[in-house]
Amino acid sequence: MADDKESLTLTELEANAGETPKDGQQVTASDLDAVYGIPVEVAAVLGKAEMQVSHLLKLGRGAVIELDRKVGEAIDIYVNNRLVARGEVVVVEDRLGITMTEIIKSDRNS
Repeated sequence: MADDKESLTLTELEANAGETPKDGQQVTASDLDAVYGIPVEVAAVLGKAEMQVSHLLKLGRGAVIELDRKVGEAIDIYVNNRLVARGEVVVVEDRLGITMTEIIKSDRNS
């Protein structure tokens, strides 16, 4: 992934909707009908840890693995293994969910 990513808030993203692209043709919702049914994999990463296989094999039930994130820090949201947003964990009825708080704008060529 490129290091030259910019971050946009959801408000900024909505404000840019409907802008005319560089080729001069405005994109509308009906232009995207062909892609609406394509399935994508969404992953919310709470944090990461690195350890040797020998240590991993010694872990048992109830073991705690310390992650590289602090409490309250934003989680990374990946779509098809590409970082697209950051967000927060929320509870929806009896399940966990995520709220996107920041959209990651990256170079489409990367």
